[in-house]
Amino acid sequence: MSEWTWEYAGYDPAVERLREALCTLGNGYFATRGAVPERRAGLVHYPGTYAAGCYDRVESAVAGRRVVNEDLVNLPNWLLLRFRPRRAEGAWGSWFSPDTHTLLDYRHTLDLRRATLTRTLRFQDHDAGVVGVEQTRLVHMADPHLAVLRTVFTAEDWSGEIEIESCVDGEVTNGNVHRYRALNGSHLTRVRTGAREPGTVWLSCRTSTSDIGVAMAARTVLVAGSAASSGLRPARRRAVHHLVVPIAPGRPVTLEKTVALHTSRDTAISDPLGEAVDRVSTAEGFPDLLDAHVEAWERLWRRADLRVPGRAGRVLRFHLFHVLQTLSPHTADLDVGVPARGLHGEAYRGHVFWDELFVLPYLNLHFPEVSRSLLDYRYRRLPRACRAATAAGRVGAMYPWQSGSDGREETQEWHLNPRSGRWLPDHSRLQHHVGSAVAYNVWRYCEATGDTEYLHTKGAETLLQVARFWADLAVLDPGTGRYRVRGVVGPDEYHDSYPGADRPGLDDNTYTNVTAAWVLTRALDLLRHLPAWRRGELLDRIRLDDGELPRWEEVSRRLRVPFHRGVISQFEGYDALAELDWDAYRARYDSIRRLDRILEAEGDTVNRYKASKQADVLMLGYLFSPAELQQLFRRLGYDLDDEIWRRTVDYYLRRTSHGSTLSGLVHGLVLARARRAEAWGYIQETLEADIADIQGGTTGEGIHLGAMAGTLDLVQRGLTGLQTREDALWLDPVPLPALSEYGFSLRYRGHWGVGVRRRRGQLEIAVPDSEESPIRVVLADRAVTVAPGETCTLVLPAS
Repeated sequence: MSEWTWEYAGYDPAVERLREALCTLGNGYFATRGAVPERRAGLVHYPGTYAAGCYDRVESAVAGRRVVNEDLVNLPNWLLLRFRPRRAEGAWGSWFSPDTHTLLDYRHTLDLRRATLTRTLRFQDHDAGVVGVEQTRLVHMADPHLAVLRTVFTAEDWSGEIEIESCVDGEVTNGNVHRYRALNGSHLTRVRTGAREPGTVWLSCRTSTSDIGVAMAARTVLVAGSAASSGLRPARRRAVHHLVVPIAPGRPVTLEKTVALHTSRDTAISDPLGEAVDRVSTAEGFPDLLDAHVEAWERLWRRADLRVPGRAGRVLRFHLFHVLQTLSPHTADLDVGVPARGLHGEAYRGHVFWDELFVLPYLNLHFPEVSRSLLDYRYRRLPRACRAATAAGRVGAMYPWQSGSDGREETQEWHLNPRSGRWLPDHSRLQHHVGSAVAYNVWRYCEATGDTEYLHTKGAETLLQVARFWADLAVLDPGTGRYRVRGVVGPDEYHDSYPGADRPGLDDNTYTNVTAAWVLTRALDLLRHLPAWRRGELLDRIRLDDGELPRWEEVSRRLRVPFHRGVISQFEGYDALAELDWDAYRARYDSIRRLDRILEAEGDTVNRYKASKQADVLMLGYLFSPAELQQLFRRLGYDLDDEIWRRTVDYYLRRTSHGSTLSGLVHGLVLARARRAEAWGYIQETLEADIADIQGGTTGEGIHLGAMAGTLDLVQRGLTGLQTREDALWLDPVPLPALSEYGFSLRYRGHWGVGVRRRRGQLEIAVPDSEESPIRVVLADRAVTVAPGETCTLVLPAS
């Protein structure tokens, strides 16, 4: 098998939804799951199509309550193409389905280099004979509004006809996630269909409350064979092009179905339907579309060059493929955030969480225009975040834990435990640390790109409003002289209250407090370095009084960080919780990743135990280098030496169930930085997380985009120790025997294609020829300057 292709041989209904998610094709504007074309949604198959940022809000009845949820909308199914053969003068049999027909050969091939999905199959029709089918599809990367499906039928030992229905199907709902089955999934209204000769059918509709216009037009043409009959049949919610085509051995039938998608969110159009019909009518044929699509992907692969040998390299390229399908250069033209599950399914309702924290570090050094667009998504919703803070009696910006179309808090108030069948209160909206993630992303983007224009304008406004929120939320404890942040939830997510407490939230979550201190410190630094005219303009714009700044300084130095027994506490009171009998639970259950659900189903609560879903305190070691973290703690008045950090890492490793794909990623990087041999086990788990569906069926509802992008960042930043600060590339390579050789390219400060390569104990930095300034590279024991057109080879110290 080529390093660029993934093959799925045979047909197994039990893993079909997983394969569909992993074979999704997209271009940043929209994506379509790798479902078989002939089947509509059901228990096995789910042919979802999603346009980035296309949300709709509907009301449902849950546990006797009326709740409103906003979803990324499953759009009309453009894939639908049914077929059935018959011998000459024979009767029509049933429409083909892999679930009902005898399969002689069956496989899917996902070609990452060309971004195509090909299905080849042979089946035995009871009446006609053996039929061969080859179908190749793509979602066009050069023209983000186009997709195409090419189908070739062959008759091996019979002659007759093949009947084909090429459809655009508007009878779709959001139904990809089983635990949402009790919720209203109907989003499409005012469905209209029509046709335009010679071979185009169309469907238009609107989302029910967001009132987004959606239009699809499908052109179906025979390029080999001639139709005995052909007709366009618009129906109430489905537009059908019907064909009957003669077929015989040596006379294959080739069909091309080209589809255009437009929505009323698009720029520079007046009518989505007219634009879709015009675009598909003038689209080229499959060979030319394929050539342009492959060329566009070649450009992407050059900008995202990644070379890692072996299985790890193959999986990393697979991850990169899915990141680029979700967040491509086309994303830079859209008002969208980072959907946690990609455009691959409906889990988390397509919402935006904190996942850009794991995605942007990679994009900053390859596709900075995409990073900037994703930051703009947050900036456009800054007024909403400020209104949310005001409604909560605070100042500044309180960003939502889950965001969708307009930046309001989209986190559900109730969630279903599928183990117990009970609907439970959901307090994850108290994860106010998402605001620190937004600020962190602004700062790191500007460090990596040198985009001072952004830092001094939109970035500064965002950063200052988040800092303002933290300074206001912190309350001075006169007894300790420390500022405290109460009533929050940390990244762990398991713990959302104290045992027996009558209110949700925890006090002094270390991750929350330390990142809040970092935000305040960066905001103060920024204000000190802004030009005087810009500082005055900015303070006037956000109505920030200079009198607030001394409090910022004080809070940034005196936020509380709890400790217990020589380790950093996850939150105040953590040590008072009970120890869990981990061995007993591992023996009792096949998987304890979702320990919270297990305990609730037993009538218990994870809030009683020292048990974490994923990294919480240790997330600090993911975001900050050891030197940065020690400096942060010193500023807060705490000592954090290597021994305290080692004990803290060991302590939480023993008490984490890894109920999130991000958990292995964070632990792997933290352990790699600490030169720990266990790092590779966690990294391996993250590499295989979606491919092997280690979370027990969740990948079929959408890939885990943050974990996939995080593995790329792990190579780029984790293994190299790469930091972009003080106008230099800082490197501190980590010895990891299983990944001792790697190479990648970067886009850094006007330099396209800076090569970084490690092999045989050496680190090579190659700067392509240009008129840009030389790059300063800093290692622990030396600093070098590499001019354009030069390559510098550095011998690394033995580990």
